[in-house]
Amino acid sequence: MKIAVISGYKPFEIGIFKRDELAVEYIKLAIRKNLQIMLEEGLEWVLISGQLGTELWAAEVVYDLQMEEYPDLKLGIITPFLGQEQNWKEINKEWYEEIMIQADFVDSVSKKAYENPQQLRDKNVFLLKKSDALLLFYDEENPGSPKYLYELAKMYQEKNTFEIRKIQFSDLQDIVEEVRFNEEY
Repeated sequence: MKIAVISGYKPFEIGIFKRDELAVEYIKLAIRKNLQIMLEEGLEWVLISGQLGTELWAAEVVYDLQMEEYPDLKLGIITPFLGQEQNWKEINKEWYEEIMIQADFVDSVSKKAYENPQQLRDKNVFLLKKSDALLLFYDEENPGSPKYLYELAKMYQEKNTFEIRKIQFSDLQDIVEEVRFNEEY
């Protein structure tokens, strides 16, 4: 596995409204654990589309890993269309810009501004075709926007060699318990 797409819930879909909430740290730990396993398996590139939430948290994890022990790991950001951040709150635009300027590669699937939901599907298809695996923060019992990418990835997997890894809420609970155990001992 050389290239993995990372995606998942947007913050509001899981009740997160600030970047510094404790839940974000647990989500980033889950992403980090998965990425470290994938790096041992040959991961070279992480691709995201720059969505708020899981994708930008994943970018922060990639940057941490680059600085700590994986300087050759690369991050590509492939947005669905130009100016996806236009209607975001100022604080989110600043976060997005911080992530974008550090990326190793940035491009857009559509060279136009938002026109219709097909651009989002086109982005998902593009990312799946350009990667070997998907790491998705998604729990089928709590549907949200990741459902569309997950269903598309399952269809893609039927005809292609493609790996799907999920981070579910039970995985986060395990991480919370592990962190608490380690803090106690």
